[in-house]
Amino acid sequence: VQLVESGGGLVQPGGSLRLSCAASGFTFSSYGMSWYRQAPGKERELVAGISSVRAITNYGVSVEGRFTISRDNANNTVSLQMNNLKPEETTVYYCHAVRSNWWGQGTQVTVSS
Repeated sequence: VQLVESGGGLVQPGGSLRLSCAASGFTFSSYGMSWYRQAPGKERELVAGISSVRAITNYGVSVEGRFTISRDNANNTVSLQMNNLKPEETTVYYCHAVRSNWWGQGTQVTVSS
């Protein structure tokens, strides 16, 4: 199993980034997928999730209305569109297959002027 995140980087406050996660080695369409983030010294936080077939989404309170999660079951990818980013959202973002122990290696997002 592999989950490979991409799309992180440096962005100014108020800017946007789009993260992607490419999945392989399992039946992607059978799993809900989620994005988490973890700042140093803090617990891992759920950012957004999307169910397997009906693509029902859920979001952390702090990102609702600014972030959008989506999935492409034909290409085994899940994406996270992040708008109006804030400096306090600087951290590593991880892709995760729900109800599994499968995590990506993470991608760094830095929001700074």
